[in-house]
This record gives sequence, C-alpha cells and structure tokens, in this order.
Amino acid sequence: VNSMHDSYMPLGGLVPLFMMQLGEIIYGGVGSGLYGMLAFVIVGVFIAGLMVGRTPEYLGKKIESYEMKMASIMLLIPIFLVKVGMAIAVVHPLGLATIWNTGGPHGFSEVLYAFSSAANNNGSAFAGLGANNPFYNTALGICMFFARYWLIVPTLAIAGSLVQKKKVPASSGTLPTHTPLFIVWLIGVIMIVGALSFIPALALGPIVEHLMVFAP
Repeated sequence: VNSMHDSYMPLGGLVPLFMMQLGEIIYGGVGSGLYGMLAFVIVGVFIAGLMVGRTPEYLGKKIESYEMKMASIMLLIPIFLVKVGMAIAVVHPLGLATIWNTGGPHGFSEVLYAFSSAANNNGSAFAGLGANNPFYNTALGICMFFARYWLIVPTLAIAGSLVQKKKVPASSGTLPTHTPLFIVWLIGVIMIVGALSFIPALALGPIVEHLMVFAP
C-alpha cells in the first residue's frame, strides 16, 4: 500500500473495508475475485430463474440446488467468520488490550478491518491495532484458514458438478446473462446478499465515526 489505512478519514477507511467484505469482487485478485463473482452469478441466476419461472442456466449448464448450496456456502463462510471473530475480539479482554488508541468506533473499525482482511484479502490491519500477539495471531489465523482454504472445496464442487452436465442449447426459457438487465440484477444481488450482511457492523464503526466528526 502507498499509505497507512489507519490515517484515513472514516469514510476513507470504509472504502477498502467495504470492498474486501464484498469478497474482493471489485478490483479484486485474479483468483479470489473471479470465483467470488461466479458465486454471486450462480445465486443471481438461480433467484432470477425462480422469480420469472425460467430455467436457471449459466454458460449452457443448468444451475440446480446443489450448485446453489455450494455457492451459498462460498458466500456465507467469510461473512460468518468475520462477524464471529470480530464479536469475540471486541468483548474479550485480550482482544481489547491491544487496541492502542482510545477505542470507540475507530477501535471497532480496526478490529473489523483485521478480520475482514484475514478472511478476504492479505491479512493486513490498521496500524492502531496490535495484531502481533497470541490472541490475534490465533484468531486471524483460524479465520484465514477457513475463509481462504475451505472455500476451495465448494468452488471445486461447483466446477466438478458443472463439468459433468451436458450443455443445454439456449431456448426461449433460458435467462440471458449477457444483457444490461442481468448486470443490474447481479449488482442488486451483490448489494443485498453481500453488502447488507455487513451494514450493521459498518454502522457501528466507520459510519458512526464519520457522524462523530461533524458532531457539535
């Protein structure tokens, strides 16, 4: 990085935090961003197919309950680990002991960033959090192990399932996935499934800190 994230204004720190929490699908890594986006595409295709009564298909392969379950696991594991890890850290004395600033919403943001980065990015942390200690090394290591490596299992499961299916020719009942309408729909699915999962946590951290800047 070319700057220290802990020196940002609240909304400045919110931007990289929010992008990581979406699963690195916005300007993310070549690997993690790709399979994260494919998981959202599968969920979007499946939900849209159920709503309009069309066959959920993607790249000529039918999307069925198995692929939907695996895609849901891919999306929910990082969310679960970030929230649970953060919740433990902000109530445990060892987690609170190394928040070097005054705590409050900025200290909460530091802990949230550490677990979000461990689950979705490179494991970095705000400089105001002393993460190099047994508590955070263990907690962030567990979060990183399951959120990074365990996701390989459902990802490969989806790939293995789709490769065994015969390609179905497009018909009038096929939901097109190359139109502007589907792009808008996919963005909506990403915001509803991904963004809303972290809005309460973000509201307690960078958002309330931003409001405190302008408080009289």
